[in-house]
This record gives sequence, C-alpha cells and structure tokens, in this order.
Amino acid sequence: MNIENKLPPHLLEFSQRIPAFVWDLIITVIAILVGLIIKFIVTNLFKYYAKRETSYSFFRSVLVNLGPATTYFIPLFLLNLFVPFMRMDKEYTIPLDKTIEILLTISFAGILVRSIRILEDYVYHTYDLNKVDNLKERKIRTQIQFMRKLLVAVIIFVTIAIILLSFESMRKIGTGLLTGVGIGGIIVGFAAQTSLGNLLAGFQIAFTQPIRIDDVLVVEGEWGRVEEITLTYVVLKIWDERRLILPINYFIQKPFQNWTRTSADILGTVFLYMDHTIPIDEIRNEFERLIVKTPLWDKRVKVVQVTDVKEHTIEIRVLMSSRTSSEAFDLRCYIRENLITYIQRNYPGSLPKTRNDIGNLEKYIMPKATGSDQPA
Repeated sequence: MNIENKLPPHLLEFSQRIPAFVWDLIITVIAILVGLIIKFIVTNLFKYYAKRETSYSFFRSVLVNLGPATTYFIPLFLLNLFVPFMRMDKEYTIPLDKTIEILLTISFAGILVRSIRILEDYVYHTYDLNKVDNLKERKIRTQIQFMRKLLVAVIIFVTIAIILLSFESMRKIGTGLLTGVGIGGIIVGFAAQTSLGNLLAGFQIAFTQPIRIDDVLVVEGEWGRVEEITLTYVVLKIWDERRLILPINYFIQKPFQNWTRTSADILGTVFLYMDHTIPIDEIRNEFERLIVKTPLWDKRVKVVQVTDVKEHTIEIRVLMSSRTSSEAFDLRCYIRENLITYIQRNYPGSLPKTRNDIGNLEKYIMPKATGSDQPA
C-alpha cells in the first residue's frame, strides 16, 4: 500500500528504513497498546466515581457491563484507523480490512447488548421489588425484561445480516433467493408457526400482562412465583425450589390462578372439625387474642363461623387476611397450631369422637337362668 500521503516526511523516511513486516508489526502493537491505555484510563475514571456512590451506581453498572466489550472494541477501532499506514501488499490488506470490519461489527453489537443491560439495571434500581405493594414495579419489570430479550434478538439478527451482506457472494445469493420468496415464505411460515405463536404470545403477555415478574401463580396444581419470562417460555419457581418451565402461549390458551393480579392481599382459611359440644364463643375469643399478637395479620379480616354441621362433627371456618400469600400461609399455620393446642388443653372432650348408643344393650343380653336350670 502506498503511504506517502498518509505519513509525515520524517515518519515516512523512518518506515522505509525498516522491513515492511517489522513496520506493520509496530503499527499493530501501537494501535493495540493505545487502545488498551484509553480503556484503562476510562475504566479507572468510572471506578473512581463508582466508589463515591454508596448504593446504586450508574458508573459501576457501566463498568461491569461495558468493560469486557470495550476491551476489544477500542483496540480494534484504532487498528482499523492505523491500517492505511501499513506497508502491506493489497492482497493481504483486503482480507485484513474485512476481518477487522467483521470483528468491529461483532464487538459493537456486544456494546449495544450490554448497553441495554445498563438501562435494565437502572430500571431495576428505580422500580425495586422489595416492597409490600410492588404491583407497578412488577408491571415495569415484566415489560423491560421482555423488551430487552427482544432487542437483543434483533441486534444479533441484524449483526449476522450485516456480516453476511458484506460479502459479495452472499449478496448475489440473496438476490437470487428473492425470486422464490413467495413459496419460501409460505414454507417458513408453516415451519415456524409454533415459534411465531410463542413470540406473539410474548408480546401479548408483555403489554396486557396476565402474568408479571414475581406474580404468585397456581399452574398445573403447583404454587410458585414467576421467576423469568423469555420470548418463548416462562419459568415458575415452585415453593420447594423446583422450576416449572411452561411455553409462553400456555398462559394465553389455558386457565390458571394468579394470586397477585391486582393486589398481593389475600384471605387465608383454617378449617377445624370439632365435636358438637365445642363452645364457639370461646374459640372465637381465643382466635381474636391470637391474631392481634402477630404482625402477619394485616388488620382487615378476622372471622370465625360454623360453616357446616355433619353427623359426627361441625365444621368451623376461621377466616383471616394477610398482605401476601407467603405471610398468609404462615398466618394460617400459626392460627391452626395454637387453636388446636388451646382445644387440647381446655376442651379435650370436644375433639372429634365416634359415639355408640348402648341404652338398649340389656335386651341383647341372655336372661339369667332360674329354677331347675340353676346348677346344683
């Protein structure tokens, strides 16, 4: 390559005194070193500002997410600028330019992907889920998580398309394929029907939001929280740490229970089956004494009612309210355990029992022997 118009006279004279290979190696090393020095300076500036912030730090988020991506992008960018100063033959320069261009495209796509992550970190900090009433936060997080996955998929697709279209042979193939796009589109449409259905279901869920991140659901008989929503499936974290993976269009086509659709508030019930002799007023008084002592109760609902009378037992329903389903479960266990203990200690005779009526038992007993039947 002719570099006479690209270098100052003294550098041009110096470059001509040394072999072309050595000169090109020097240019490459300088470009990489300058890029790494710039990256080092920028990184340390962000570290300095990140240390000054105690909780969430925008600079720390940039440092964590963009650090690896810029490590490759800045040296490649400077090397691309320095390529015209090399004395390499044209047959080697063209492949080198193409390689650097592809690597730059990939590293820039990486920067875009990680930049989306920075935005997500900011939204996660602004809309914190660690609240009792976090309905708005769950709405925003569901949408931002879905949009991040969608944008990442688009960036990857566009990056691959740009790399392929940078080759002349690929552009010719693409032009030839346009003639069969009608038939090809129909074939691809049938082949990708399920995937497209999942993608459209993902859009519908992200914006109509029948489910959100951290929602409490009962699906397929399992109780759990929505841990992740992707473009194609939903991860439900079951109460015992298992994960239930469901296709995203499941939540469009099938019924399920959402315990936190509009609010996390929930009612909990405890059923007691006691003998008919149990004093209901005493049970009611003990329940009210117990529930006011615990912070699990949200002070909305507390009711004791006899909801059914059966042959051997009566059904007592204890109804109470709580802020979340997890607290409601703990509250139910607390009330159930203490009421059973109270009844065992104070009214053990009112525990469920089976009765046998023996009032007419004498008619089934053999009459006593009299007269000659008595033994001698």
